[in-house]
Amino acid sequence: MIEPTFRWRFPQRTSLPAELVDAGAELGLSARLVRILLERGLRVPADLVAFTAEPSAGLNDPGLLPDADRFLERCVRARSAGETVLVFGDFDADGVTGLAIMAGALRAFGLEVVPYVPSRLEEGHGLSLRAVAAARERGVQLIVTVDCGSTSNAEIAAAVEAGIDVLVTDHHRVPPDPPAAAALVNPHRPDSAYPDRRLAGSGVAFKLAELLLAGHVAAPQLLAGFAQLATIGTVADVAPILGENRAIARLGLASIRGAPRPGLEALLARASILAANVDLESVAFSIAPRLNAAGRVGEAMEAARLLMTDDPAEATELAAALETANDTRRDLTKEAMIEAETILAATPDDAATVVLGSWPVGVIGLVAGRLAETRGRPAVVGTMVGEVIRGSSRSAAGFDLAAALEACDDLLIRHGGHPGAAGFECDPGHWVPLKERLVLLAAAALARSAAAAAAEGIPGAAEHDRRPELRIDVALPAAEVDYPLLRELASLAPTGPGNPEPLVAVLGLTVSRIRSATGGHAQLTLRRERDVLDGIAFGRADLVDGLQEGDRVDVVARLASRTFGGYESIQLEVRDVAASGIHPEAAGILGIAPILAADAARGPEPALQAARTSAL
Repeated sequence: MIEPTFRWRFPQRTSLPAELVDAGAELGLSARLVRILLERGLRVPADLVAFTAEPSAGLNDPGLLPDADRFLERCVRARSAGETVLVFGDFDADGVTGLAIMAGALRAFGLEVVPYVPSRLEEGHGLSLRAVAAARERGVQLIVTVDCGSTSNAEIAAAVEAGIDVLVTDHHRVPPDPPAAAALVNPHRPDSAYPDRRLAGSGVAFKLAELLLAGHVAAPQLLAGFAQLATIGTVADVAPILGENRAIARLGLASIRGAPRPGLEALLARASILAANVDLESVAFSIAPRLNAAGRVGEAMEAARLLMTDDPAEATELAAALETANDTRRDLTKEAMIEAETILAATPDDAATVVLGSWPVGVIGLVAGRLAETRGRPAVVGTMVGEVIRGSSRSAAGFDLAAALEACDDLLIRHGGHPGAAGFECDPGHWVPLKERLVLLAAAALARSAAAAAAEGIPGAAEHDRRPELRIDVALPAAEVDYPLLRELASLAPTGPGNPEPLVAVLGLTVSRIRSATGGHAQLTLRRERDVLDGIAFGRADLVDGLQEGDRVDVVARLASRTFGGYESIQLEVRDVAASGIHPEAAGILGIAPILAADAARGPEPALQAARTSAL
């Protein structure tokens, strides 16, 4: 018996604002596409104009960033005085790409730069006292942080005491009592007037590179290369691919496809990806993990050197080192996941997944991410590092982790992050009360979310339904899936967080064939009125045993184009399968026969049996 693995959320069938429909028509956008964009937060005609405009038109004035003037003025003084600048970047992919951008921009600006990436194990997130000491020993008068620093009060105070100015560039939550930095460039500052607060740390670095290089003769070429790095950092940090982030991603992808930086070209070769075929999916699943691996199981400075080098031979050597680190990271993560699942099997099914183990600190964020994805709730994973617990967390169902950790400040040594991902340190004696409070916070947030969903009339949003949600962009009978729809949905690219690949509920299909495919996948042949659609369900080997020839099903899938023997065909990349009509919305669209509608009301097993019978 096959049951939906996910909770299907169908698009709301409400009327569209007339001004949006008219604006979309002028831009060549169908009402269907306008509805999808409205669901993704584009609510006024100007949003649609920006979405369809050239990417350069989507870049905001970097001078609008808070303290941008103070940042530039201090850099000018450093150049005039011949000062050396230490650029401190975080050890994840957003941090090292941002560091490479900032170091390159400051060098082009005329400054001598010392790059510094901390050890994840020994220094942790944020500006470290070890880095401040290193700056003092080298006679550095200025530190620029990238992707961190907003909560580094003690470390910045130590730098100031040593006669070193600190320019913070960051995108994480700013505490009520910010550090005494010479500049705090962060679009999340309460007094920020910047038009788009969704920038990643590398995105902030890119904007400041624009500021530094204004009028520079080589600015276009330099910024094209920096856009490549900012695209990787933005995707790696799961920042929404909307607004200015989308503009940066479009610029970065175009630049990568044309002339990738040497380090990136070496990484692509390792991943067997042609530069011309790079998209945000390959960035997310092939490039970013390799960059992150260096900081997780080795030293992230290798990744930074790879991104900064202009020497293809050095790039090849460094990319090989990252490949080895990535293989190790993959093995360690698999082992930690097995152990975490074993621990959780004996614990209550709480509103938040909170687990403590003895795992390498570099993989706990990955474990948290996978637990959040598979269990459909926020996940917090902790491990002992010396005499403290280091924790990493990933969100689900819109739970704001940064706010939750702020509410647990009295139990933490330090913490930081943003709504989707955050980290902390705590005393082992505080772990149990921390877990209890996080579970209570998550339960309260879940109850509020369920109440709001019920008020909107969204089916399947009951508090007890913990299945991960699939947000469907278009739902229609299988006969209406065609090439115009495929091309229309492709115009949403580049896709990513906040602007995900569109998912289509294809309704009323009949299983003609299903078989296993190498790698734990399932291949399907699905019949509709006049022809068949081929489908591939990655990682869904369970479908082979759960479906039979003749089953009448609905699927949620991504539409893809496949060319074979010179002929193009539509392929369904299937995410989930359900008995046809088991969801009331699907039954309404299909006009399901009364017996099937009644069976669907009783649950998935009788519905699937009825679907088999109706297909005979």
